Amino acid sequence: MSDCSLSETTHRVHAGDARDLTLPDESVELVVTSPPYPMVEMWDDLFADLEPAAGDALDAGDGEAAFDAMHEALDAVWAELERVLVPGGIACINVGDATRKVDGRFRVYPNHARVTEAFEGLGFDPLPDVLWHKPANSAAKFMGSGMVPPNAYVTLEHEYVLIFRKGDRRSFEPGSPRRYESAFFWEERNRWFTDVWTDIRGRVQDLAGEDLRDRAAAFPFELPYRLINMYSVYGDRVLDPFWGTGTTTLAAMVAGRDSVGCELDGEFLTHFDDRTETVPDLSDRVVEQRLADHRTFVADHDDLAYDAANYDFAVRTKQEQDMQFYRAVDVTRTDDGSVPSAAGGDGPATRDEPHCVYCVDYDPV
Repeated sequence: MSDCSLSETTHRVHAGDARDLTLPDESVELVVTSPPYPMVEMWDDLFADLEPAAGDALDAGDGEAAFDAMHEALDAVWAELERVLVPGGIACINVGDATRKVDGRFRVYPNHARVTEAFEGLGFDPLPDVLWHKPANSAAKFMGSGMVPPNAYVTLEHEYVLIFRKGDRRSFEPGSPRRYESAFFWEERNRWFTDVWTDIRGRVQDLAGEDLRDRAAAFPFELPYRLINMYSVYGDRVLDPFWGTGTTTLAAMVAGRDSVGCELDGEFLTHFDDRTETVPDLSDRVVEQRLADHRTFVADHDDLAYDAANYDFAVRTKQEQDMQFYRAVDVTRTDDGSVPSAAGGDGPATRDEPHCVYCVDYDPV
């Protein structure tokens, strides 16, 4: 077995405004997040607080102006992501379009197009995006006039994972152990790197208090876990500027990456300890399932040319030979009065903000 490159990860979460992150320049390698969706009614009050022009436009029945104002609030966050991402860093933005009737006019508001425009304006290169199927909860698969043409509308049952890169691709030293240990299986690559995902479903958040549930989006664990494995390596730091219930942090813990989260509503932080208690069991299940799936693949293929260095099975490509899985064995909350400092590195908090710090220990599998 190769020397272990992963023994511990650190995860920091603080309550604050993502338009002004307490992070140094070029300090994260990957962003995985799902912002509040402009023109979805559950977020109206939030956007009105962040950008009063959005509320004024809605009151005036001007949907286009409200749409623009809401996105202007998000634009400031995207500018912060450009600042904190390393050269070659990746941003994965999960967002859905919105349908809405404003002042008697029903239309779709293309959030994905507006977010893409914003990132291009900041100099990011758009990469091929992903559509994932998020079925509507209702059995009624139409909107509008039902069975009579022409005034029915298709339902929005998909969301986008928009993927952007800051400049040229990242470079690594030849044979970088942390990169090759982070490899995924050939058959995972074929499934993950397709542009339509039908095997991931939305989730209802299990939160105490109806108010919190109303403000939490259904962001399934499988989505950030997959993206983190696709676009980062062991030793990287993952940022979620719209942290919510902490699913990206949970996925980073299981995937063996460091993470940092920012959440406007500090009340969410008080509920995360219960989720961290699930990490060792969740890590076991995820890792064992990936290994079991690959063993099933091996049993069906007798033409695999390479032996894995750390496991008793064959793999399709040379790039998979040194892959190494790690199991999260313990999560400890270690609040120490510090958050990532805007001046650089980890230092005393620059603002009086609630924050949490977690350390995760790992064993190789």
